[in-house]
Amino acid sequence: MKKLTIILAAITIGFASCIKVEVDNSTTGGETGGSEQDEIIRTKIITGTLESSVTLPKGKYTLRGYVYVANGSTLTFAPGTVVCSDSVQKGALIVEKGAKLFAEGTSAEPIIFTTGRPVASRQPGDWGGIVLLGNAPTNRPTPPVIEGGISRTYGGTVANDNSGALRYVRIEFAGIAADPNSEINSLTLGGVGNGTIIENVQCSYGNDDSYEFFGGTVNAKNLIALATADDDFDFDFGYSGNIQFAIALRDPNFVDPGDAGNGVECDNDGTGTNAQPITKPTLSNVTWVGPNNQPASNGTVLGNHNFNMRWRRSTSFSVHNSILMAYNKAGFSIESDSTVQFYKDGRASFKNNLVHAVTAPFRAATNPIMTSAEVETKALAEGNSKHATTAEIGLTAPLNLTAPNFTPTGSSPALTGAVFTGLSSFFSQTPYRGAVGTGTTNWLTGWTSFTPKTNVY
Repeated sequence: MKKLTIILAAITIGFASCIKVEVDNSTTGGETGGSEQDEIIRTKIITGTLESSVTLPKGKYTLRGYVYVANGSTLTFAPGTVVCSDSVQKGALIVEKGAKLFAEGTSAEPIIFTTGRPVASRQPGDWGGIVLLGNAPTNRPTPPVIEGGISRTYGGTVANDNSGALRYVRIEFAGIAADPNSEINSLTLGGVGNGTIIENVQCSYGNDDSYEFFGGTVNAKNLIALATADDDFDFDFGYSGNIQFAIALRDPNFVDPGDAGNGVECDNDGTGTNAQPITKPTLSNVTWVGPNNQPASNGTVLGNHNFNMRWRRSTSFSVHNSILMAYNKAGFSIESDSTVQFYKDGRASFKNNLVHAVTAPFRAATNPIMTSAEVETKALAEGNSKHATTAEIGLTAPLNLTAPNFTPTGSSPALTGAVFTGLSSFFSQTPYRGAVGTGTTNWLTGWTSFTPKTNVY
């Protein structure tokens, strides 16, 4: 997503009137019995601003317009719940600073946020998505306003801030634009702290980014980005969290027609300043699978399928024990003088990864600090390997869009070679590289879906 401006004007799509009730200050997600809760359970409609804490039993609910969980309130969904956006007043769920969302499903009963359109007509961008806003640090001098036509700020000084928990959650067909360069992603996290739990989340067919982190310190495990229009993972404004066990799978038929779709897009800010803290995600055991230059159904290769990793605009990074494969235009790509200097000096790290790309597995944008050849030489000296084909990486069926299998085959170089030296205790140590190993329970089993266009809820 482009970050040149932040649009402050609120849009009118889906705004609903606020219902004022007696506020319950409970933040535990427990039963509140307030009138807001009773009304939602009776009507199955979630709308307006929730000013009391609401706990909803398993069921199917409609999200109508922009719904805000106000500061001090908690919204809790039971396992197995399905939340469908109204197809006319497109919904978005915004959890303000000081509020909490508990959407904790199970492997057998995930919580699903999706479109309310009939199966035959559902499309990316049918609704907004989920927006979590917290009090964790950013590199903005004053608390910024989140993009997407949402007039709410985020960010502060509380690194361990808690915005709730998302476990075993699917987010489908989200992503709408309030204005050019001001969109809601499938899951937007603005200044979210590391007291928040993000585990086992799948974003499918989003019309913008799957996950965008605007500052904050939140950590995450077991993330999936399926068929994203824009970027699978986007990092900005001083994000400094950890992510382990994640998958991105691109659809050759689908990419943003107005912007380039990358596996990672990362900026310190929109103009490339060195504002502190520098954006620096730490990633391990991620598997990125691009479209592998496959044509769309119209017979042409869509030109906006772009890079696997695009580290640009004065950003840093730490990427370990991962698999990069099948992106059309580049694999590991670094841009801007500051970003290249960080990598050359060792302040950014890229180690022990398997790298394939249709074009340019290692790339430095035109830059006097390091050439692409020098980037490749450094990478190969630091435990990374270069592969000429996807078959060399040896995953079982990574390019199967509706029934992928990311498990390494018996001869795959991904089975070994992981190194966790220098990584924090957040990271579970594995012998394998990439998101999935062998001989253990596959964390994708049960709760995921790679056929959201045909699912009936």
